[in-house]
Amino acid sequence: MSTLVERLARYAEGLRYDDLPAQVVHQAKRLIMDSVGCALGGYRSEPARIAREMAASVSANPGATVMGSGQRSSPDLATFANGVMIRFMDFNDGYTSNGESGHPSDSLAAALTLAELNRRSGRDLIAATVLAYEVFCRVCDEADLKPLGFDHVTVGGMASAAAAARLLGLTGEKLRHAFNLAIAPNIALYQTRIGNVSMWKGCAYANASRNAVFAAMLAQRGMTGPSPVFEGVGGYFKAVTRKSFDLAQLGGPAHPYKIMQCLMKRFPLGQYSQTVAEAALQVRASIGSIDDIEQVEVHTLATAIKLMAGDAQKWEPETRETADHSMPYTVAVALTYGDVGEEHFEPAMLRDPGLRALTRRVKVSEWDEANRRMPEAMLCRVTVATRQGTRFDATVDYHRGHWRNPMSDDEVEAKFRKLARHLLAQEKVDALAQRLWRLEELADAGEIVRLSVA
Repeated sequence: MSTLVERLARYAEGLRYDDLPAQVVHQAKRLIMDSVGCALGGYRSEPARIAREMAASVSANPGATVMGSGQRSSPDLATFANGVMIRFMDFNDGYTSNGESGHPSDSLAAALTLAELNRRSGRDLIAATVLAYEVFCRVCDEADLKPLGFDHVTVGGMASAAAAARLLGLTGEKLRHAFNLAIAPNIALYQTRIGNVSMWKGCAYANASRNAVFAAMLAQRGMTGPSPVFEGVGGYFKAVTRKSFDLAQLGGPAHPYKIMQCLMKRFPLGQYSQTVAEAALQVRASIGSIDDIEQVEVHTLATAIKLMAGDAQKWEPETRETADHSMPYTVAVALTYGDVGEEHFEPAMLRDPGLRALTRRVKVSEWDEANRRMPEAMLCRVTVATRQGTRFDATVDYHRGHWRNPMSDDEVEAKFRKLARHLLAQEKVDALAQRLWRLEELADAGEIVRLSVA
C-alpha cells in the first residue's frame, strides 16, 4: 500500500494545466490578483520591513525578486519577505472546514517566487496554485489541529512544498523527499493566533513557505528526508493529528477542485469576523446615534468565538494583529464608522476611548444553528439594544466574497487597484492588472513579480 507522500507526489506530478476546467483557471487568476494586491498593500508594514532587511542581508546566484522593493535575495528569504507582505493585512483569502482553517493564498509566496526564479509560464503558475490549494484544503478537511495545540501553517508548509517542487520540476523520488523535508522539521504552535497576538501571526505561514522552498531546493540537489513522514512511529499522524487519513479524494474529473470553495475578504480582518462586520453594518443603518447603544449581542459559531473572542485581550486589543482578530473591536468599528478598513487598526484607533467603551459593551455567545451550518456558512446574528429600549438585528450567512456570494471580477479588480496604489504608479497598476487577467498567456510568469516593483 502506498504512503500518503507517495499519493501526494503522484497527484502533484500528474496535475496538468490543460486538464483544469475554465472556471478553476479563472478562479486561480482572481485569487492571484487578490493576493498580489494584498502584498502591495502590506508592503509598508513593520513586519514586511524587517523581512526585507533580512532578505537584503544576503545575495544569491541566481537570486529571486522581493516584491515592491525589487531587491534580489536567496529564494527562501525572498519567499519569506513576499509571504509576510501577502499576509500582513489579514486581507487575503480563506478556507474553512470542519477540521482546520487558514489562508491557502499564503502559499503563493512560494509559487510566485519560484515561478519568477525559474522563468515558468503563467500556465505553470496557475497549475502550481491549484495544486497548493488542493493540498492545503484537503488536509485541512481531515486535520483538526487547534485542539491539539498546532497551527494551520503546519498544513501550509505541505501546500507550499507541493507548489515549490512543481515549479522546480521535481519528479519521482526527489518530489517525494521535498514533502518529507518540508513536513518533518516544520511543526508550528497554535499559540501564534491566541492571546496578545504578535507580529508573528502574519509571518508564520511565510516562514512555512520559506522552509518549503528550502526543502524543495535541498531535494532538487539530492537530499533525502525522513520517511514515512506521515505513517511512521514518530510521524505526523502519531505526533500531530493523532489520526490517519488517506486523501482519497483530490480534485480532478471525479471531484471538484477545492480552490472553488475558498473565500475572498471584503474587510481586512479574520475570516470568521467577515459576516459579523457585514451584519453590524446592516444594523448601523437603523441606529440614530452610536451613543444610543446600550449593548451589542453577537451570536455566532464556536470556532469563531474561540479565535476572535476567546480571550481577554480581544476586548482590549493592544496590537494591530490582536485587533484584526478581535470580533468585539471590529463590531465596534463597523458600528462607529460604517466600514472596517486598514486605517481602523492604526495605534491611535486602538487607543480611542469611544471605540474601547463600545467594544466593552459587545457580548458574544455561541449559536447552535451557526455551529450546524459550519463550514458551509459562517452564520451570525448581530443585535443592538438601545438605551431607549429598541432592538435592531441583522443576520448574515454568506458575506460578500464567500464562495456562495462571490465578488464580481470588477470587485476583485477594484480591491486590487486600491491596494496596489499604496505603492505603484497608476500606469504600473494598469499593466499589472492586465497581465494578471491574461496570466495564462504569459511565457514568463515572473512579469507579475517584476511589475510589482515600485
